[in-house]
Amino acid sequence: MARPTMAQDIERGIKELILERRLAPGDALPTETELMDLFEAGRVSVREALKSLQAVNVVEIRRGYGTFVGSLSLSPFADGLAFRAAVRHRQGEPGLAELMKVREALEAGLVGAVAAGVPEEDTDVLRALVATMEAEAADGGRVARATDRAFHLALYASLDNHLLSEVLDAFWAAMDRVREDLDDGHQDPAVTCAQHREIVEAVAAADGDRAVRAMRTHFDGIRDRLDAG
Repeated sequence: MARPTMAQDIERGIKELILERRLAPGDALPTETELMDLFEAGRVSVREALKSLQAVNVVEIRRGYGTFVGSLSLSPFADGLAFRAAVRHRQGEPGLAELMKVREALEAGLVGAVAAGVPEEDTDVLRALVATMEAEAADGGRVARATDRAFHLALYASLDNHLLSEVLDAFWAAMDRVREDLDDGHQDPAVTCAQHREIVEAVAAADGDRAVRAMRTHFDGIRDRLDAG
């Protein structure tokens, strides 16, 4: 195994510094000169480490202002996941199908928890989104992906889990990267609307088993589209 470079050692050191000082996104980090002194390293190595950390949103470099803790978002992970799925899909491999299996396991595993205690205002939002889907289907013959995406994010809002929202967004990003390879004509908008409405009503009734069945039925439809595309 290759020995870590000085820049990689500094990357780890900066992460440890963030943890030790309990810094949050937006908090200032030591200056470049201070980091050079702290890690007994040259300017080139420090800058290389900062650029690598900036690429994954651990730090944010603001020219003329300094270096700060970054947003820590999962967007680099989402981009990587999307690119991997797109490449494998275009090579005829089941990259997209594998991705959907993981997403199904995630959503089917969580929807029961949602049904156990979803606030009424959340079900109102979900019903409004289904109504939007139905209007879109009647007007243009298809449900907008943005509306579908908003539904699935809103479904888990009561869990108050930001990481979950970002992971689900990563799956949507992967789907969007390869959507031109799918034949959306296989999607029956009436069925799609009915499936989403059933999920809402199961959740509203606090029926976890019914909600899980409804979610799995929804993913059965997605798999059918992938197989037919």
